[in-house]
Amino acid sequence: MNYIIPETEKFMMKRIKIGLCLVLCVIMNNSCGQKSNTLEQTEEHLYTNRLVNESSPYLLQHAHNPVDWYPWGEEALNKAKEENKLMIVSIGYAACHWCHVMEKESFEDSAVARIMNRDFVSIKVDREERPDVDQIYMDAAQLLTGRGGWPLNAITLPDGRPIFAGTYFPKDNWLNLLSKIQEVYKSEPDKAFRQAEKITEGINAIGLVPLIEEEKTHTPEDLEQIFSNWEPIIDYELGGQKKAPKFPMPIGQEFLLKYAFLTGNESAQKAALLTLDKMAYGGIYDQLGGGFARYSTDIYWKVPHFEKMLYDNAQLVSLYSHAYQLNKKPLYKQIVFETLEFVERELSSPSGAFYSSLDADSEGEEGKFYIWEKSEIDSLLGEDAGVFNHYYAITREGNWEEGHNILLRETPESEVAEKFGISTEELARQISGSKEKLFKAREGRVRPGLDDKALTGWNALMLKGYVDAYRAFNEKAFLDRARLNASFILENVLKEDYRLTRNFKDGKSVINAFLDDYAFTIDAFISLYQATFEEEWLFKAGKILDYTMAHFYNEDNGMFYYTSDLDPALLARKTEVPDNVIPSSNSAMAKNLYVLGQYLYKPAWVDMATQMLNNVKENLAEGGPYYANWAILMSWMIKPPYEVAIVGNDYESIRKAFDRHYLPHVFFMGGDREGQLPLLENKLVNGKTTIYVCQNKSCRLPVTETELALKQILKP
Repeated sequence: MNYIIPETEKFMMKRIKIGLCLVLCVIMNNSCGQKSNTLEQTEEHLYTNRLVNESSPYLLQHAHNPVDWYPWGEEALNKAKEENKLMIVSIGYAACHWCHVMEKESFEDSAVARIMNRDFVSIKVDREERPDVDQIYMDAAQLLTGRGGWPLNAITLPDGRPIFAGTYFPKDNWLNLLSKIQEVYKSEPDKAFRQAEKITEGINAIGLVPLIEEEKTHTPEDLEQIFSNWEPIIDYELGGQKKAPKFPMPIGQEFLLKYAFLTGNESAQKAALLTLDKMAYGGIYDQLGGGFARYSTDIYWKVPHFEKMLYDNAQLVSLYSHAYQLNKKPLYKQIVFETLEFVERELSSPSGAFYSSLDADSEGEEGKFYIWEKSEIDSLLGEDAGVFNHYYAITREGNWEEGHNILLRETPESEVAEKFGISTEELARQISGSKEKLFKAREGRVRPGLDDKALTGWNALMLKGYVDAYRAFNEKAFLDRARLNASFILENVLKEDYRLTRNFKDGKSVINAFLDDYAFTIDAFISLYQATFEEEWLFKAGKILDYTMAHFYNEDNGMFYYTSDLDPALLARKTEVPDNVIPSSNSAMAKNLYVLGQYLYKPAWVDMATQMLNNVKENLAEGGPYYANWAILMSWMIKPPYEVAIVGNDYESIRKAFDRHYLPHVFFMGGDREGQLPLLENKLVNGKTTIYVCQNKSCRLPVTETELALKQILKP
């Protein structure tokens, strides 16, 4: 089976009706097989292919398949053209369960390898290292089948133009597909070429963004319309959206919190906080070790797809930190601290980098590391097992399948305490002790695989997560960890000309970065400034933004391409617009332009952000969570953020006092001197620390007390 990429058909993909017919009629017929090419043999492995020289853990997983895999690059593309062979472009990632299933069923099978090696040039792609390649062939799969996911398997002409793309195939179906496509390519090549032309046209048509020259106005009614159209899909009973699978979608919840704060809309705040509560109590959250799985397979947040991704946990740390600033709920603090303990324990490198993910599987079974039989818990906890089992919904029959249990919370603490005749304080003590025992026992199990490559954009998201946690909880260790990661980025992936690289592993960083790497790094450096008032982070962010505009900017429509003009051309140069489980690179860049335009007083950058929003505005009303980051930018343009300058020797304690509050529409700046920012000019008063609340470059009378400044912000 495969899983579906979270999407709405109307907004994530404008399908192009292009009359595709070649493969869909014939993929389920007979199969064939002949002798394979000779593969290199070693003493340790029966087979070794070219992936053995790669650094990606996902590619290395396939380095000893009998399939003669190539990495994406000129060698494979040239071989296909020289030998006039179709290509298989197979895309996945290290933590992907169904990628492992297809590898075991097909790519480790010598009979399947014979077919692939004889008739095709086979390329393996780590989608996390090469999202640009993944994007092209995922569009093809969406056009052909209306769905997508990983593993993603495309069959292409020798020049890389796809004639078919799909997701997971059982072995027999895969053999049938290869056989019939090869048969058609040899007997009726014109059909294959016509199919490729139509699909390529469709790929190039997807995501085109026109330049909207008409000046748009943004009003509070626009935000109301966004929420009004979004609300019918909100699950007010279980949180998230009214469907399964359920993805956290952190940027969507961030918008709901910000919208509620600006408008007083109680339903929006309820939707966001309910989602946070349900996720924290559900099986999607690792109740023993902290950290969130990628998504829930059901509507209850109960059964996770057990892989743990850095980017999810990074954004959720930020989200729960912001929610804590709003309502000081102890649960949210617990989630942040436990999740960061997980990140530090399992996704952190001594170099300061963050690793990418933990696999869903261990010992060949999805979730085996995380699940429990009641008898195991009873044996480990003894007389404390009764309380623990009730607290985490553990049963002898199992709350999942085959007698297995996923730890999750269904009963309020007060009810559990009452049932067992103990205080809530005693309950907390018992649960904490029992968790420690089970965690220690779990540490003795075979661990899920670790993808230990560092991706620049994901590291930047985690850096920002640590900064947001520091600001919410004033925990210096969080800021120290953010600084360590920032140093890693500066020393290993940022070049002298402010070019970034995408990946880092074993001392190597060889892939040119993509737009999301730049956008999230800029955002992370802005966040570091806001937490420290160290201007170097703003100026570095500005230099990286300058580089991005020089190499990614599309002057025809005012948007940014996903790939640099230094990268080898693919079938299409794509522009990423809708938000998803990660905000889109263009929405993040638009916000960066707006924020840095304010801090560095560059009106032209604010104008660029305005143009970008104008170009996509028609999608916001119906786009819901898939345009949430764009909607946050719109909210800034409707109600311009406050610029709060804190200047004087006591700036740090005052900034920390502000950070005890949820203030999503305030840009902070300052220090013990005026520095180089235009907005701080002439604001230092000798002998006192002064707070200036400004909006649209107009400042109110300065004050010296945080509470007085808050009144100017919250009750203008």
